[in-house]
Amino acid sequence: MPSGRHPLLTAIIAAAAVNTMLPATEPAQKPNVIIIFVDDQGYQDLGVYGSPNIKTPHLDKMAKEGMRFTNFYTASPVCTPSRAALLTGCYPQRVGDLNVLFPDDSEGLSSKETTIAEMLRSNGYATACIGKWHLGHHQKFLPTQHGFDSYFGIPYSNDMSIAKDMKLAAELNLRVDVTLDSMWKSKKNWVPLMRNEEVVEYPADQNTLTKRYTEEALQFINDNHDRPFFLYLPHTMPHIPLYASADFEGTSEAGLYGDCIEEIDWSVGQIMQTLKRLKLEQNTIVFYTSDNGPWDLKGNATDKVKGNKNRRIGGSALPLRGFKFQAWEGGMRVPAVAWWPGQIPANTTCDEVASTIDILPTLAQLSQGTILPELEIDGKSIAPLLLDQDGASSPHAAYFYRDEAVRVGHWKGVIHPKSKDFELYDLDKDIAESNNLASEHPERAESMLLLLKAHCKKMELSKRPCGEVEVRK
Repeated sequence: MPSGRHPLLTAIIAAAAVNTMLPATEPAQKPNVIIIFVDDQGYQDLGVYGSPNIKTPHLDKMAKEGMRFTNFYTASPVCTPSRAALLTGCYPQRVGDLNVLFPDDSEGLSSKETTIAEMLRSNGYATACIGKWHLGHHQKFLPTQHGFDSYFGIPYSNDMSIAKDMKLAAELNLRVDVTLDSMWKSKKNWVPLMRNEEVVEYPADQNTLTKRYTEEALQFINDNHDRPFFLYLPHTMPHIPLYASADFEGTSEAGLYGDCIEEIDWSVGQIMQTLKRLKLEQNTIVFYTSDNGPWDLKGNATDKVKGNKNRRIGGSALPLRGFKFQAWEGGMRVPAVAWWPGQIPANTTCDEVASTIDILPTLAQLSQGTILPELEIDGKSIAPLLLDQDGASSPHAAYFYRDEAVRVGHWKGVIHPKSKDFELYDLDKDIAESNNLASEHPERAESMLLLLKAHCKKMELSKRPCGEVEVRK
């Protein structure tokens, strides 16, 4: 690890939100921030994480020029709560305990919560959300109401349908013979594409989403290259049903799923090239990670929507156990790469426990932002890890997987979803969670179960309400 003090650290962050105070000096510029958040990507599904059949040269290069995490966690194994956690720095239970939201739901992320976008915008940043939102589709819950200057994307998962009474743009693009009368008839996998608070296309042309998100992202970077900016790019893919553009469909060795990942890798390459062309790479932090693990699609599952029986669509969380929806490692441990040339040491690997909930307080520290003193969060700054400081370690004495599991160091205790027994695993020696050691270490198992129960009680007592609107029947 490099020694000495880092020149761009600041400690202007509420003491309640910081795990470690770092040497503070004034940076010459506030760093730009880009968070690329993909949907349902497996732990193994990047070249740098060992994928045998998915080629990701741009993300592999990003890892070579930055840092790869091996113990990085999302805060939920499903979409909505995972996104709430990332943007607020809180365990999902604290910020309304939202479940996956559907077009007929009335809930969303409360306006009382402070998002990364609100924090950075108050500090002079231009902000944009481009991609899948999924924190409430009603107007009061959209990105433009949560600190983003602009929004372009779909409001929820791509396997859903249009919600009633959505606001339509004057120049609405209706596709595949849809009319203003017929568009309100719910059809699975037909979702609206929005700009700011209006539907601009229905149904969204999902084959082109990754490409169009990328074009929007590049335009935003170009338009704001002379001021600090925050780009949140939550890709729709590789959530099912899977779609890729004509340039990528049928080109990977891993079926349509692989096509989607390789197109996202292309997108990352376009962003990196733009940052370098504009000479912004020395002053831009880029995070890449996934909202949760992959679907359990039983090996040779195929994309029935596309009708091609020879195309696999499943991701891989190997060597981890489990999938999306589960508190096993495969559901919540995700690939994560951080890049900031000249600040994050190149070609480094971080094996310490870190999480999406840590991104908000980390950015508050590195961007000279502040967190309101009355706002209680669960994330901790991981700046010492990112900067590979001597002696840096995980800020989490314990990390919780919803109300189902807890990790303390290399030990994990988990309530088995079927038997409800409390099982104990040594993740350093058994990354696949195959050898239950609870009977061999009963005292450790008991203490970790008590820790998990105490956390659940704490979350219940400190839970803040989600937002809600009255929905017309």
